[in-house]
Amino acid sequence: MRCLGVAVALFIAASAAQGAAHEVGKTFRDCDDCPLMIVVPPGEFEMGAEGGENARYEGPVHLVSIRRPFAAGVYEVTNAEFGAFIEATGHQAGTKCRIWDGETITERPGKDWADPGYGRPPRPDEPAACVNWNDAKAYAQWLADTTGEPYRLLSEPEWEYLARGGGPKTRYSWGDGDEGACKYANVFDLSGKQSKVPRPYEPVNCDDGFSGVAPVGQLEPNIYGVYDIIGNVWEWVEDCYVMTYLDSQTTEQAQVTHGCDRRGVRGGSWSTTISRQRPEFRGRDPVELVTQIFGFRVARDLDTE
Repeated sequence: MRCLGVAVALFIAASAAQGAAHEVGKTFRDCDDCPLMIVVPPGEFEMGAEGGENARYEGPVHLVSIRRPFAAGVYEVTNAEFGAFIEATGHQAGTKCRIWDGETITERPGKDWADPGYGRPPRPDEPAACVNWNDAKAYAQWLADTTGEPYRLLSEPEWEYLARGGGPKTRYSWGDGDEGACKYANVFDLSGKQSKVPRPYEPVNCDDGFSGVAPVGQLEPNIYGVYDIIGNVWEWVEDCYVMTYLDSQTTEQAQVTHGCDRRGVRGGSWSTTISRQRPEFRGRDPVELVTQIFGFRVARDLDTE
């Protein structure tokens, strides 16, 4: 993997030479209701892993080049931001959200992004949940139409690049130990174990202070300045899903030609077993799936000419 410091230095130098409007690490917002964005540098990294769960092979490991800078949401899209979209467009978001009841996952009539089954109203600063891929895509398109800027969902390579966070490749983005999760990620931990709805696996031996979903940005950001890239809610990405990466998947471009009955979802959630919180783990679900632990983050292309 290319050293992050070298990648940042090279891009800053190029930006100065070209007079680019957006510099690495700079945050901006294109409208009052728009997500806060941060500029991410180009670079190279080894994507994927050899192994994975049964029928969930995560390889082969392959070198990916993020050829140009892009902007990513500092936070997962919040209820306030998604609500502004719903109010402006009248979009009919997915319903019958799937929720774990302690024994099984069931569809719940009347549960949706506005009432995701927390037993209380969702907070404006919590990530939008109970949204399907179509909802996430429609929100990104609305941002693009409203601002005139090229908003979209993250590609799967961009997402993993962000989640990996530069530096040596370790089991998790924060290191090799499970217990390091709670500094950076709202995962199923000792607080989660106190939830009224038990999970069928052991919690991580740390405490992030949240038994369920957390407001965005409550823990530490990673080296790229993004929060909750692991944990809190799973994040839909643009890509169609194929279990074995294609030979052509060597750049930041989303793969949208094979396996498009399912789309990628990444990063785990507040109720997910720690083994699925690794940056390489690949969820893959139907675009219509509405579940309590799925949300999203947006990206935006930059004019670097």
